[in-house]
Amino acid sequence: MAAPAGSSGLRPPASTPAVAGGGAATGAATAAELGSAWLVDPETLLLVEDDPGDFVLVEELLADSGVHATLTWARSLAEAKERLGSGESPGCILLDLHLPDGSGTDVVRQVLAAAPAAPVVVLTGLAEAGSGLAAVAAGAQDYLIKGQSAPDVFSRAIRYAAQRKHVEQATAALQLSALRAEENERLERGLLPVPLLRTKSVDVVARYRPGNEQSLIGGDFYDVVETADGTVHALIGDVAGHGPAEAAIGVCLRVAWRSLVLAGMPTPQLIGLLEEILIAERESDRVFATLSCLTLPPDRSRVRVLRAGHPGLLLRESGRIELVEGRGGLALGLIPGPGWGEVEMPLPPGAGLVLFTDGLFEGRTGPGSERLGEDGLLAMARELTALPPPEFVDSLIARVEAVAAPYGGLSDDVAVVHLRWRDAG
Repeated sequence: MAAPAGSSGLRPPASTPAVAGGGAATGAATAAELGSAWLVDPETLLLVEDDPGDFVLVEELLADSGVHATLTWARSLAEAKERLGSGESPGCILLDLHLPDGSGTDVVRQVLAAAPAAPVVVLTGLAEAGSGLAAVAAGAQDYLIKGQSAPDVFSRAIRYAAQRKHVEQATAALQLSALRAEENERLERGLLPVPLLRTKSVDVVARYRPGNEQSLIGGDFYDVVETADGTVHALIGDVAGHGPAEAAIGVCLRVAWRSLVLAGMPTPQLIGLLEEILIAERESDRVFATLSCLTLPPDRSRVRVLRAGHPGLLLRESGRIELVEGRGGLALGLIPGPGWGEVEMPLPPGAGLVLFTDGLFEGRTGPGSERLGEDGLLAMARELTALPPPEFVDSLIARVEAVAAPYGGLSDDVAVVHLRWRDAG
């Protein structure tokens, strides 16, 4: 298109160039004078302009500017959007504000919608400086006045626009990270509660460690509740997958479990209701959850265990540690409604029970697919038999992390709960 009134085309005048827009610094300093260490030229420029003469002038400015980039050309807004929609990702877009199929700030908004990650420098006439400012307000990074843009001004506008866009994206990423951190904290409070104990009859040691590849907490959860009759109930579980959706389901299951325990519902029936909640809340029928529930009656002589697809537990007594599995049922959400039953076993005086999620033993400990496994975990635990509960749990997690560290560390979340009756006296 012909340059608007007040413009003399893109070719710069012989006099010292005037500078327009926030990204064009006054003066004729070269890129070498400014220092080039921080400058990263965009690899490609897309000129959206319908006038072939102006395309030639932009080519000349680019050649003289020192910006090392390939120039491509779209003759209309529709052609530009088609290019951008097909995957073309220019390092910077030079956008004329007067096109056959669009003009003004609406053109800017449409281009930004098509290529939100690309910096945009608009081209406007001398008499339309206000349009350039309006374009910046609409989301462009800078503007150039036709006929007032020397090569060094052109190069700075391109480079500053790219730099501003990078800063804008980095700032947005930081804000998103902060929001995720807040979300993570809220989910963590829901997944990792303070045990609800009415008396001081039981010692509880609980630890949670997020997987090192996860930006948000995963689906591991646990809880401990003492009901009015002195019975202690414990839960540990793991929703398959990672991220906020799985964590949210874990929160739902934990809170529902606590509520149903306090309401006095027997564990087998309670698990059926948890499965209904899981099915209602999950986004895909591929999402399932494993869990273990312990019930410790106040007579302290026994423990009832219900497992739904979850690993066994460690029994610590008299300097010995054993892995106890017993009969288990299917994980929640695999085949709805199979029914689950409890297994009762004796609990020796002073014995401790250690519940854990599979992240504690599934870390890689060698080349290929070599894993620690439950047998390896048991061997590690037996080396720590003499330690009191807090040191035992912390040392066990630390050892597991140490053997996995050379092979990428633990990629899954780890939750551990240690329970032991206190001495009656």
